[in-house]
Amino acid sequence: MGMWELVVVLIVGLIVLGPERLPVAIRTVSRWVKTLKSVANSVKAEVNEELRIHELHENLKKAEQQNLQELSPELQDSVNELQKAAQSVTHSYKKDTPEKAEINNNDEKK
Repeated sequence: MGMWELVVVLIVGLIVLGPERLPVAIRTVSRWVKTLKSVANSVKAEVNEELRIHELHENLKKAEQQNLQELSPELQDSVNELQKAAQSVTHSYKKDTPEKAEINNNDEKK
């Protein structure tokens, strides 16, 4: 919207709503705009993440077809990223150390 269009909207709003209700209407509209922007940004982020996952999946298929040998740098990067993700998941699900198991057992007894 240009500056003159904004001025016209404000003048019409002032005439229709009056000086008492115009600031409240402006705040309400600005909240709606902020909410819509945040929703749009979250949807955009989700779509980008899904596209990235799809690309990794496609690259993994290509790498498997080549038996993980003589991969292009792009495919090798994707495979490395997937291996790091798998390792991080594996590390988080490792069995408790004996000290942690003892603490957990003591907590359960209480």
